[in-house]
Amino acid sequence: MSRINTKEIDEKTPLLALAGPMFIELFLNILLNNVDTMMLSHYSENAVGSVGNANQVMFLLIIMFNIIATATSVVTAQYLGAKRYDKMNMIYTLSIFVNLFFGIFLSGALVIFKRPLMTFLNVSPEMMPGALLYINIVGGGMVFQAVYNVLLQILRCNGFSKTGMYISIVINLINVCGNYVFLYGPLKFLNLGIAGAAIATVAARVVAVIIAISFFYRKKIGRISIKYLRPFPGKFLLQMVKIGLPSAGENLFYNLYQMVLLSFINAMGNEAVNAKVYCQNLMYFAMVFSNACAMATQIITGHLVGAEKEDLAYKRVFRTLGTSLPITVGLALINYLLCTITLGFFTDNPTIISLGQGIMLVDIFIEAGRCLNMTFVSSLKAAGSYIFPLIIGLITMWGIGAAGGYTFGVLLGLGVKGVFMGTASDECIRGLIVMWYWYKKKWYGKAIVKKSPIMVEEENE
Repeated sequence: MSRINTKEIDEKTPLLALAGPMFIELFLNILLNNVDTMMLSHYSENAVGSVGNANQVMFLLIIMFNIIATATSVVTAQYLGAKRYDKMNMIYTLSIFVNLFFGIFLSGALVIFKRPLMTFLNVSPEMMPGALLYINIVGGGMVFQAVYNVLLQILRCNGFSKTGMYISIVINLINVCGNYVFLYGPLKFLNLGIAGAAIATVAARVVAVIIAISFFYRKKIGRISIKYLRPFPGKFLLQMVKIGLPSAGENLFYNLYQMVLLSFINAMGNEAVNAKVYCQNLMYFAMVFSNACAMATQIITGHLVGAEKEDLAYKRVFRTLGTSLPITVGLALINYLLCTITLGFFTDNPTIISLGQGIMLVDIFIEAGRCLNMTFVSSLKAAGSYIFPLIIGLITMWGIGAAGGYTFGVLLGLGVKGVFMGTASDECIRGLIVMWYWYKKKWYGKAIVKKSPIMVEEENE
């Protein structure tokens, strides 16, 4: 196969060349998501809680979709780094088709089992109808998110990180404008409420897939065709699942752990739930920079490891941390200092604002630990070391995060702030552990592909 159209990524690639567009993409997502939440809050505070609870469950599906999306990112980056262009079209086709069928299956399962899931979360009777309605529409259309997740990873690993930023602008504008049309604009008379917001979300995701596929072909990054799956690369798929399952498993258990914490908060009343939802929207502003840097470093690390330059990858990750950690903590501190003003954009309920202040103070410690986690865990996955983060995550999330959240929040009566204190303990301790693992170079030699490939090949080769 001839060389595909991809941008060279190596040790000389500036961090911000990849992280900059990702930062803008994530920032716009958060900004417009906050606008989305504000629009719903002015429509109905119960609508905010309904959508927040529904989204907590739907995050589980996104994590499941990331089994293949994460493997696609790792495999694509390492194969490109090793200049194994002969495999790329097969990898692209396999990833997209597998996630397409996976998305159809999981979307249907979510719609069928939505009520038991909402019951497990202790969703209040006031919020239950809205949550079920939102899941029917958005959950039923999650297949588009499944396909888009893979396409986005393919574009990023090929150096086209700006594309995700442009797509994000378009789809978020569609989402916000759709919300306005249904909640306050020309179609307000239909009184669709949450259903209108859900329709806008699904429409935006359909457009995202269309734009991503169009760009993929216009830039001649590769081709997607069923012929690349003949004979079906079953052993290759199994290898990808082995890569993606532990990586996604860590995120899956994290989301389950967050669902347990949310059940604690739901039992504290609707004001506690809404404080949590509003504060999480603000927290994203603090984590966005470190998240963008971590994702960019993951791509660079994958390329360097694939090119057998582990020492350069080792140093590059610590350089990233030196940039992202102080900025992230600074943003979290600013977030806390301004939270009485920013929470006022969502609500004028003094109880919610008071609860939110306590949450935002604790978040300073959460973001410091989360920055360590995102930076080193992303890099470990890119290097092929994906089991250790899963094991440590399971131990600290449940043994420290969930246990601490229940102890501080429920047993000691600190409320929603106490639940977040458990999360802070988990993030900080886990972050220090994975940093130590990277520092000790225990991930060396775990690459999944080399210039002389070790990855299982199709039987006809």
